[in-house]
Amino acid sequence: MSHFYTSFDFSVHHDTALYSVYLQRNIVLDIVLPSHYHSSQEFYKVLYMNDGQDLERLHLLDVLKKSHHSSMLSPFIVIAVHCGERIMEYGAASQADYKERGAKAGDYTSFVLHELMPYIESKYRALKGPEHTVFCGFSLGGLSAFDITWHHPSHFGKAGVFSGSFWWRQRAFDEYYDDYHDRIVHRLVRESPWFPAHSKPHFWLQTGTEDETDDRNNNGVIDSIDDTLDLIAELEKKGYRLGYDVCYVEVQGGQHNQETWAAIMPEFLRWAFGS
Repeated sequence: MSHFYTSFDFSVHHDTALYSVYLQRNIVLDIVLPSHYHSSQEFYKVLYMNDGQDLERLHLLDVLKKSHHSSMLSPFIVIAVHCGERIMEYGAASQADYKERGAKAGDYTSFVLHELMPYIESKYRALKGPEHTVFCGFSLGGLSAFDITWHHPSHFGKAGVFSGSFWWRQRAFDEYYDDYHDRIVHRLVRESPWFPAHSKPHFWLQTGTEDETDDRNNNGVIDSIDDTLDLIAELEKKGYRLGYDVCYVEVQGGQHNQETWAAIMPEFLRWAFGS
């Protein structure tokens, strides 16, 4: 089942027709089509978004309206994927965390690559290739977007991570826990082969100074910022250049919520789709 409604200059297609064999459930999508989509034959870049059920709380349509009228962005399609078993489907595909959270992240990756993208490309005028395709997510959904993009640069050329859950770890905090070995995504990046310069995906990483209060190493920097900066350090060891291949945005007073992410969304969209 699907239906259209119009908001500002955009039409939003609420789509529940896709069934995922990998996830064993129906998928709910909100698909935001740019103005003049139905009156043209143009093909568009695509933004895939985890936690698509938060489209309204992120004020995305209002952001798109303002950006469109100011000619700040090239037009693109948004594929907002509503979450299912969020704590199980989002994570690192190769390894669940120490509580077995993210155990279905591999299935979610297969769904994105082998069911969602072919479905969208068959129904909508979506440009193909990493140079036209961006993935983003928030918190644990941001971790998922990073993991999928990192491991599949032939599909996604850019990823945006808002308050990413880069604390994701294979061991609980105890006397044996070690940041260097136990943070899963940092280790995955460290152990990955180097990317050829022409196929290296680019990343936009955001944190807020009030994302949390935890400071496990007592260095005066909250863990969410520490984990993100440490990930950037691992990326730099792979040849990434801060300010070029990876962008870091630290929001003063920013919290772990949709209000902060909505406020910084225009900056991310300019980075991803600036004309």
